[in-house]
Amino acid sequence: MASLDEIRQNRLEKKAHLEKEGINPYPATVDFDFSLREVLVNFEEGQAVKIVGRLMSWRSQGALVFFDLDDGTGRLQGLIKKEDVPEKDFQLFIETVDIGDFISVSGKLFITKRGEKTLAVSDWQMLAKSLRPLPEKWHGIKDAEERYRKRYLDLLMNPALKDLFIKKAKFWKVIRNFFDERNFLEVQTPILETTPSGADARPFLTHHNDFDLDLYLRIAVGELWQKKLLAAGFDKTFEIGRIFRNEGASAEHLQEFTNLEFYWAYADYKKGMLLVKELYKKIAEEVFGTTHFKIGQYEFDLADDWQEIDYREEVLKQTGVDIFNATEAEMKNKLDALGVKYTGETKARLADSLWKYCRTKIAGPAFVINHPKLVAPLAKLQTSANTGIIAETVEMFQPIIAGSEVGRGYSELNNPLDQKERFEKQQELLQAGDKEAMMPDWEFVEMLEYGMPPACGFGFGERLFWTLSGVSAREGTLFPLMRPKNH
Repeated sequence: MASLDEIRQNRLEKKAHLEKEGINPYPATVDFDFSLREVLVNFEEGQAVKIVGRLMSWRSQGALVFFDLDDGTGRLQGLIKKEDVPEKDFQLFIETVDIGDFISVSGKLFITKRGEKTLAVSDWQMLAKSLRPLPEKWHGIKDAEERYRKRYLDLLMNPALKDLFIKKAKFWKVIRNFFDERNFLEVQTPILETTPSGADARPFLTHHNDFDLDLYLRIAVGELWQKKLLAAGFDKTFEIGRIFRNEGASAEHLQEFTNLEFYWAYADYKKGMLLVKELYKKIAEEVFGTTHFKIGQYEFDLADDWQEIDYREEVLKQTGVDIFNATEAEMKNKLDALGVKYTGETKARLADSLWKYCRTKIAGPAFVINHPKLVAPLAKLQTSANTGIIAETVEMFQPIIAGSEVGRGYSELNNPLDQKERFEKQQELLQAGDKEAMMPDWEFVEMLEYGMPPACGFGFGERLFWTLSGVSAREGTLFPLMRPKNH
């Protein structure tokens, strides 16, 4: 078997052969009549057409060659016969064309005896000469890192993967249409921020040379900015955009991904839960064609009634730990006994680690509610309907499906004094070494002093798509971050 260097050298010689014949192997202008999808849908025997695409297979039988052409919209068989084209053109095709080349072909459509829609070629042109061979069989590349590094080959040779990303584009389109239809205004807020806030995450740091100013890449899709828009008089806003978190990668986590956040004036978390339930069902129906899913050990139906799960009670039921009354030492001992790895030793981090262990046991669909104040610095405190006494829990909700958190929302805190106090607590956590504590934004507190209406805010991201598709974060990302080979 020839080595890659030998194959590449052979193809370079074929490129030189074309150039010697006065043929540009990489012409700029391409003419064609129809996409292959259009040809296949409107197939008419005897019709003369000119089409383009990449040569994906080749079957030579002496004086004739069958090949498959793929233009990204479909695949069509071509047949070039020595008797149907000038002898020089046929010989040049045989001598210079390889699997992986982009070509254009002209001819007439017909159906073979086997019922295969085919183009009988009368003329051809090289559009881009490939110098490296495509994988003969996709399962010949077994290394996951190599697949991610050469994602273009992964997508080219794996139609199911290509379909996944077509579906992902539809996922975001359905979401955008959903909010457009409900009169939410799509906005764009800054990606570079002086204070990254709106989530518990470690940010990426960068530098603005002109201002000589350190900046951060945002960790949320404009949460505090969109709340400022509520104060400015907008009643419904949403944004779909990239966020960046400088933390570990896993099956559910990446450093860069797309999120959506919406903000709805004069609504609370209960109205938010109804809207989110409607949205997720819409996504399931329009993107996946079903509301019923079976993913690994989990089976659920998004059209079912959504269970409401109390955060504190669920942790107590599964672990025996009362997160409100347990000490940090007791919580750490339980996590160690459960074999759960955790980072951070504050009560907030330990409670969150216990909850993350518990959520993996929940198939859903469910909303987790009644979160402790310490894990939600931007959510409004709950009050008792009977006494009006403020509890130590907040008006927050998280959808859970297949053991994963696939969103977070709450009745937004709009009391500036309460917000200031909670930011001060986050500042203490940062100073104590908690790198994922939320950075206080004092300008946001100032805005609240001018007044912000009661509102519900909610955010979710690609994890919902990954979960419903049954793929990991990296598999569900077109070009996941890779270390350079020489790193």
